[in-house]
Amino acid sequence: MVLVVVLAAATFRVFVRPSLPPLPDHVDAIIELAGPGDRDAVTMALAEQHLAPVVIQSTLPQDVTAESCLPPVPDVTIECFTPEPPTTRGEARYIGEQGAAQHWHSVVIVTTPDHAWRARLRVERCFPGQVYVATSPLPKWDWLRQIPYQWAATVKAELFQRDC
Repeated sequence: MVLVVVLAAATFRVFVRPSLPPLPDHVDAIIELAGPGDRDAVTMALAEQHLAPVVIQSTLPQDVTAESCLPPVPDVTIECFTPEPPTTRGEARYIGEQGAAQHWHSVVIVTTPDHAWRARLRVERCFPGQVYVATSPLPKWDWLRQIPYQWAATVKAELFQRDC
């Protein structure tokens, strides 16, 4: 019974209501990671606040169309990329490469609460600057699938894939 309570508390703290620092007034880039939920709405709201001069959206191969990138925002560069591999690790590697090439010091990644902790972990392994996380709601029907997935993916990231 104690194990169940500890697991439930850890799940709640890490995947349901992660503790995230507040977003700063400005970062070098906003990167929307691919996945479930309405991440576009959060990304666009941050772009319209001019939090960063660059917004980059991760698109998975099955999602790529001529209209798949985010709509334009005045004075903000909007770009899309397809990570290789098409995983959070691939997205983190891209952020690290772009950060080095563009001399970024800080980024905001946009994801869902269940993915926030692991996404930040992955990006921090590849990008030496400050990493902030903004979350969009995860649809209710996705929670039952995402919690076990995030536990397994977190174990993999912590035990087997500890590098960028």
